[in-house]
Amino acid sequence: MQLSMKTKKTFGAFTLTTDFTVSGERVGVFGVSGSGKSTLVSMLAGLVEPDSGEIILDGLPLYSSAKRINLRPEQRRIAMVFQQHCLFPHLSVKNNLLYGFKRCPAELRTIDFDALVGVLKLEELLGRGVTNLSGGEKQRVALGRAILANPRLLLMDEPLSALDDSLRFQIIPYLKTVSEHFGIPYLFISHSLVEMRLMTETTLVFEKGVMLEQTTGEQLARSRMGSSQVGYINLLKLGRPSPESGLFSYPWGGSRLLFTAGSERDSCTAELSSKDIILFKQHPEAISARNLLECRVRLLFNSGRKIGVELDCAGNTLIAEVVQDAVSELNITPGSTVYAAVKASAFRMLPE
Repeated sequence: MQLSMKTKKTFGAFTLTTDFTVSGERVGVFGVSGSGKSTLVSMLAGLVEPDSGEIILDGLPLYSSAKRINLRPEQRRIAMVFQQHCLFPHLSVKNNLLYGFKRCPAELRTIDFDALVGVLKLEELLGRGVTNLSGGEKQRVALGRAILANPRLLLMDEPLSALDDSLRFQIIPYLKTVSEHFGIPYLFISHSLVEMRLMTETTLVFEKGVMLEQTTGEQLARSRMGSSQVGYINLLKLGRPSPESGLFSYPWGGSRLLFTAGSERDSCTAELSSKDIILFKQHPEAISARNLLECRVRLLFNSGRKIGVELDCAGNTLIAEVVQDAVSELNITPGSTVYAAVKASAFRMLPE
């Protein structure tokens, strides 16, 4: 997918200006509330007409003020998944799914209904009314309805923000899998750094109606670590734990980590904030934290008033944050050895 937007749109005192070209199958648009994300999506979908400029998707002009082109939403073949599922309450799950499919020209119907239902695990829900579904089930149906419209591009406007963490991390694999399985590129809009890292390859960052940069979710998270209240969130892929001294020992690559919380899953993911990692220059004689990892410093990076330290811990990567004085006092340099201490209670298990 290649998208080019050079537009301007003013609402009262707010003006959104876009001037970018982006390529890729998994593109993110990041910004806080009021940065212009939803206006951008609405212009791209044809729901809001720009004041001027042009929008070109894969060589096709969707809008051009100079050429007087403004394709109707149904002509653009762009499907949307909103923050709210927006399902039709009078239709069954199956008929909600088929709504866009029936309105798509037969020659453009490349998505197989049964295959999609299987990927989204909706087989047992087809005959049910949508008012009897959980939040996660409703969002899966909304995603399926959008995909069955056989779009050339899928727009996902904050599709996870209305869900709690348990449902949010259940839905993310479906969002990625469906796009990859059926070859449909997407534009993913969010204000969550973790969602950007998990869902996108390229990220456009907007603030107050202006695009600040085109980057990656990973680089964005690192650059905002110093100004974030939660720091940089390390995502750790873990194996099945075993009991150990009243705690739970999880395999993490070539290392093991002690948690206060257990899990029955063969694999799981945990969050660890960069703020919860304490670095030592030498092996401490005694420490209350139950995790002490010998690590090699890969690199340092600036993030606001903090310094990010990328660590190689037996082949695994951790990002810790320290102040500049700590870098000098501990003589933290690329290639040096440090010891990273983490409390067993510092980890947060993600629901799956």
